[in-house]
Amino acid sequence: MGIISTVGRNSFKVRMLLWGIGTVLLLGAATMIYPFGLMIAGSSKTPVDAAENRLIPSFLTDDEAYYRKVMEAFFNEREIQFRQTYRIDADTFAQLSPPESPSSGLVADWLEFLRRNPYPPRCYTPAFCSVRTSNRTQPLLLRKFKRQLQEKYRSVEALNRELQTSFRSWDEFSVQTPVFDLRTSVPERNRFRAAFEAFSETLPPELRSYTLPEGCYVKSYLQMLYTDSIAAYNRTHGTAYASWDQVGLPAACPERGTGPERRDWETFMRELLNPIWIRLAPAELPAYRRYLEARHGRIGALNSLYGSNYREFSELPLPEPATLGGAALTDYTEYIQGWSSPAGGIRHRAALSSLQPDGPEFGFRRFLRRKYGTLEALNRQLDTHFSDWSRIWPPQRELHAGHVMAHKTGYRREFAVRNFIAVAESVILQDRVMFNTFLYCALAVLGALIVNPAAAYALSRFRPPSTYRLLLFMMVTMAFPPMVTQIPSFLMLREFGLLNSYAALILPGLANGYSIFLLKGFFDSLPKELYESAMLDGAGEVRIFFQFTMSLSKPILAVTALGAFTGAYGNFMMALLVCQDRKMWTLMPWLYQLQMNSGPGIVFASLLVAAIPTFLVFLCCQNVIMRGIVVPVEK
Repeated sequence: MGIISTVGRNSFKVRMLLWGIGTVLLLGAATMIYPFGLMIAGSSKTPVDAAENRLIPSFLTDDEAYYRKVMEAFFNEREIQFRQTYRIDADTFAQLSPPESPSSGLVADWLEFLRRNPYPPRCYTPAFCSVRTSNRTQPLLLRKFKRQLQEKYRSVEALNRELQTSFRSWDEFSVQTPVFDLRTSVPERNRFRAAFEAFSETLPPELRSYTLPEGCYVKSYLQMLYTDSIAAYNRTHGTAYASWDQVGLPAACPERGTGPERRDWETFMRELLNPIWIRLAPAELPAYRRYLEARHGRIGALNSLYGSNYREFSELPLPEPATLGGAALTDYTEYIQGWSSPAGGIRHRAALSSLQPDGPEFGFRRFLRRKYGTLEALNRQLDTHFSDWSRIWPPQRELHAGHVMAHKTGYRREFAVRNFIAVAESVILQDRVMFNTFLYCALAVLGALIVNPAAAYALSRFRPPSTYRLLLFMMVTMAFPPMVTQIPSFLMLREFGLLNSYAALILPGLANGYSIFLLKGFFDSLPKELYESAMLDGAGEVRIFFQFTMSLSKPILAVTALGAFTGAYGNFMMALLVCQDRKMWTLMPWLYQLQMNSGPGIVFASLLVAAIPTFLVFLCCQNVIMRGIVVPVEK
């Protein structure tokens, strides 16, 4: 029966009171739902939108925000790379915007050029393969590469053995996506790198970012030296450029340039630019052969380092820079920079006039010149307005924008769920985490449903003289926070040799003073006549306990089971203290370890995933649980 009668509810004042109570409850619910909504929105955050506090992330509704977010992931969260690739003034991903009027004809020519001139994988960077800030997030193409290796090798141990890697588990799987623009980046030669390069070659051009030496020269060298102000560059170089767009990397040393321009060009070519982008003029071949002979002495020594079979130094060709590696790349680099013979002190160095930058942008310009003949014909057919061949820039920005804007639904879904996928894979691929958690919670609930009711039944049924002292003692244990008893419990378990075992997890929380107190009160409310009838019929205490008391106490037992489940499932500090072996970790220690090395998106996603089991238990058992709370009060 309700507190307010049906007649009483017809009163205006009572109705207003009920509306007021409902409004307060709704406001209280909103204060819980709003932070929960922010947590869901936060699970998709990356550095570009980390400062947002919106229930609906902007990338789901705003195309520009979506474009910035996808481009951040496209360039593997590396800002300098998009500045070099696009040659635009934006400094961060938050300043990016889609191109306004892309030339479809120029994009088609770029794709045709790439089909006719396939560059090796070291000349471009695959998109969506790594992260720099959003730690432990596994981007789209990294997961695809991982799935291929999982299908091939099955276990991470087989992967480590065959590809010479050292991953402890699949959730730690990652790849490095270096940009071979400067000399500090050296191409690796190992089995894992070869497997990743083979995977990269299967990707279409719209999922690649080709390294452009001219972009590196302007964005990573000149603007670092002379700031973003073109006026400062003009003052130091005696030039009159209107903007940085007019500054480029000449295809040869600028003989007509000013002295500072020539010095910048030579310094960049000899000391900074990765040699895979530097080609030697054919006339330099004899000098290069003399250098190799002076460096190695015997052709056999060179063959052993190069893995070649030349009979004499005169057979050596000019190297193909983009394919060099190991000792050959080292020799080539030192010849460009300059090498002195230890014996005679003779200095071998490539002539400045023989150095030629040879990135995709230079090849693309040559391709367009051969195809269209004149700049006027190119502008007329492609509806462009280039004033010089050197101003033509590979339309990677237009190609990438066209791809990501054509796949909005797929990429938006990817950003919404990828951190949840990473957390789920991290938990599922750890063979013992879920098993440990399930077994621990099951045993904790089973133990709580046996030990606590048995103790409460003894106090309620037999009423020993010290009943209330025992109850007081049990209630006093609630006054001490759990961390007070952690060290004594740890020392006791260590003395018994139970550390890193299921017993160490279960025994400290097997009996609960509050549960015994609650159960005793419920058992006291059961009619004594029931017990007397059972005894007259010959039932023993065990049968009375299990068949009568336990069957009539399902609501309060549900509350006890829920408390035991939440206590075991949420146990972190004690579980980590007594089970420091990773093989014995339950879900909470594992998620904590995951969060310690992860970005905010992974942290929010892991918290939401961790809340699911408790939410489902309460959702499925809420009627029984509420009866366990209300029935004792009514009695």
